[in-house]
Amino acid sequence: MRVFCAGIAAAMLMGAAGGYCETSGSCARALEAPLHDRATLVIDSRPAGITITGTESDTLRITCTTPHDPHEIRLHLSGEGGHERLTISSDTEHEGSLQISIEVPRQTNLRVHLPAGEVKVNDIRGDKDIDLYAGQITIATGDTSDYRSVNASVDIGAVKAWGVDKGGFFRSVTRTTADGEYHLYAHVLTGEIDLQ
Repeated sequence: MRVFCAGIAAAMLMGAAGGYCETSGSCARALEAPLHDRATLVIDSRPAGITITGTESDTLRITCTTPHDPHEIRLHLSGEGGHERLTISSDTEHEGSLQISIEVPRQTNLRVHLPAGEVKVNDIRGDKDIDLYAGQITIATGDTSDYRSVNASVDIGAVKAWGVDKGGFFRSVTRTTADGEYHLYAHVLTGEIDLQ
């Protein structure tokens, strides 16, 4: 029994040394936490409109607006070693527009998954992996030569990218650049992708 307890204590100490953190809140007030350059932020959200903007700060800041009780929208942030996960959830599915604004360091890798809504990404240099069942993805890509690979696709809908406009069933735009640094993957089952 002592060996088992000692093992648990050692594991807890190692977790603390690894920088594991956990923060929770609601839409009733802004949620802030440290986030370093080149960290990966994973976002799992209920249906919403999400705008993610790069800043010069080393802080993750989340604010939101809802026509309903803001305390019902829960924000939970957990992470370890430069890999953070933000979960946005609620017990009830209200009709109406939930809008989430997320500020991150400009150099951040993003992985965003939600069932429906709209995702906008502005002024962020890093890998992007964004997946929606229904809705729209809009990404301000900046210098396209920064991307080693781009793969944007819809099952039903339209893909607009740098002057190319493809609509219908199973449409996609792909691009590779040998000297690029980042990877961009965007997929919508039904909806639209706009790469600017």
